[in-house]
Amino acid sequence: MDRLRRIMHLLRAPGGCPWDAEQTHESLVRHLLEEAYEVAEAVRSGDRDELVDELGDLLLQPVFHAEIASEEGRFDFDDIARAICEKLIRRHPHVFGEAVADTPEAVLTQWEAIKAGEKAASDRVGSGTQEGYLLKKANEGQPALLAAAKLQRKAATVGFDWPDLPPVLDKVREEIDEVAAALATGADEAVGEEIGDLLFAVVNLARKTGHEAEILLDVANRKFVRRFQAVEDELRREGGGLAGAGLAEMDAAWDRVKAAEKG
Repeated sequence: MDRLRRIMHLLRAPGGCPWDAEQTHESLVRHLLEEAYEVAEAVRSGDRDELVDELGDLLLQPVFHAEIASEEGRFDFDDIARAICEKLIRRHPHVFGEAVADTPEAVLTQWEAIKAGEKAASDRVGSGTQEGYLLKKANEGQPALLAAAKLQRKAATVGFDWPDLPPVLDKVREEIDEVAAALATGADEAVGEEIGDLLFAVVNLARKTGHEAEILLDVANRKFVRRFQAVEDELRREGGGLAGAGLAEMDAAWDRVKAAEKG
C-alpha cells in the first residue's frame, strides 16, 4: 500500500503524468463505476488472475481520490482507512461489544438500525432538510435496479412490504395492464411512466424471491448474447447470415438454439 501511494503521488507531482495530474474527483467517477463492474465480471469469470488485476484497478480509485484530497489539505488515505475501521467496529457491536446477533438476518437488522441512528444524527448536525424521512434520496449514485431494490429493502424495515409472493405477482400483472392501457392511449409520457412502474414491480419480485435484479438482468443479457451468437452461427452454416435473413428465419434459428440448450 505504501508503494502504491508513493507511485500515485509521483504520477500527480510536477514532471509526472499529464493525464493523472489533470484528474479531479468528478472526472474519476466514470472510472470508479467502470472498475467496480469489471471486478464483478472477474468474480463471475472465476479467473483468479483477472480478479487480482481488476481488484487492483479498483483499489487505485480510493488511492487516487485520497491523493487529490491530500493536495487540497482535506483528507488523505489514512483518514479513509481510519473512518472505515471505526465504522466497522461501531456497526459490529456483536463482535466488538456486548450486543448479540447470531444470524446473518439479525446482523443486517442491527446494521440498518445503527446506520439509521448515524444518519439521523448527521441530519441534525447538517441542514436538517431531510430530517425525519426514512427515504432521503431516490438514488445514491447506483444503477437504477440496485437503487430500486435498496429503496424497497429500506421501506420494508418499517413494514411497508407484502408478506408473501402472491400480491407481488399481482402487482406485476397490474403494472403490465397499465402499460397496455397507456399504449392504447398513445400518450408517450404515460407509456414511459408505466414501464418504469413495471420495472420497479419486477425489481420487487426479484427481491422477494431472494434475488438481485441487477444480477438477474446481467445474466439475461449474457444469455441473449450467447444465443444470438449461436443464431448467427446457424445462419452462416445455412449459407447466409444476418444481412440476408428475415425475422421468420431468425426466429426459427433462435428456437432451434433455445431447444438445443435445453437438451
